[in-house]
Amino acid sequence: MTTIPVNGPNPYEVTVGTGLTADIADRVKSTGAGHVGIVFQPPLAAAARQLAAEAEARNVVVTLLPIPDAEASKRLEVLGGLWDELGAANFSRRDVIVGLGGGATTDLAGFLAATWMRGIKVIQVPTTLLAMVDAAVGGKTGINTDAGKNLVGAFHEPDSVFVDLDRLVTLPEEEIVAGSAEIIKTGFIHDPVIIERYLADPAACLNPLQTLPELIERSIAVKARVVGEDLKEAGLRETLNYGHTFGHAVELRENYTWRHGRAVAVGMMFIAQLSHTRGLIDAALLQTHSDILASVGLPTTYEAGHFDELYAGMTHDKKNRGGHIRFVALTGIGQTTRIEDATIEEMQAAYAAISRESRYK
Repeated sequence: MTTIPVNGPNPYEVTVGTGLTADIADRVKSTGAGHVGIVFQPPLAAAARQLAAEAEARNVVVTLLPIPDAEASKRLEVLGGLWDELGAANFSRRDVIVGLGGGATTDLAGFLAATWMRGIKVIQVPTTLLAMVDAAVGGKTGINTDAGKNLVGAFHEPDSVFVDLDRLVTLPEEEIVAGSAEIIKTGFIHDPVIIERYLADPAACLNPLQTLPELIERSIAVKARVVGEDLKEAGLRETLNYGHTFGHAVELRENYTWRHGRAVAVGMMFIAQLSHTRGLIDAALLQTHSDILASVGLPTTYEAGHFDELYAGMTHDKKNRGGHIRFVALTGIGQTTRIEDATIEEMQAAYAAISRESRYK
């Protein structure tokens, strides 16, 4: 078992290990809560019941809070239903929410906790690779609207995070692949060793019994260090959005039917191409993006012919300043900068370079 501290205004720990259900129930009890609400999606009903049994054995009252699957759960009407359920169950400020599931679940559970009685504790229990290395750590919570992803939300740091590596064994391969995009991102922006691991043996990097656990810990450590220094995105934390400006636009255009990691992978190719055109990175680093992403089965291109729609999506990005689209970019592995003055022509050229008829397949 490994413990990774997250410093900041409200320090907490990320526990990485196996067989953590009893540990999670112990943590619920130690918060002093008399009542716990477990937010979960349908595939995790059995895991939710198991955690509920452990909590009840510790004399904690449990309310199970099932939600729709995937991004369909991150809607105002779902959140409103959960508020009603907490009210009916007489949840108090001393009680606690557990987010058991993927990134959509932890985002929603965190926002539920942030908004109930102006903020109660939330324990995040990510069960997908993407949630383990990204969504559950850092305190960003939110829901989607028709205007874009996560435009309504709050910073609400968790009480604790539990990453149970046993969950990886039962994850579909496509979930491992999609979640790998966020690990690769942290390698490009902060940890060159991650990039070295993918270049050396991409298959091992997808294997829960080989290199993947090390990569998870490295990626969480990067995020813990970044958010510990910059909780509310004053500067450093913004680097975690590498690939996300274009990626979020792709998700919006696809009506959130694309996995987040796949969209971020395409987003990294877009900004790498734009950065190369600007002379910020060389052709070798551009090719490294393509090679690593393709080696683990992530997309490196996007369908041509949709620039106007994608551009409109990028204009809604939360990083924008003064009406300008703001990109996190690289000048080298582990070295970041910002592009704030990209012209429409430059963005069109970057999009054309990663369109499916280009050489990046």
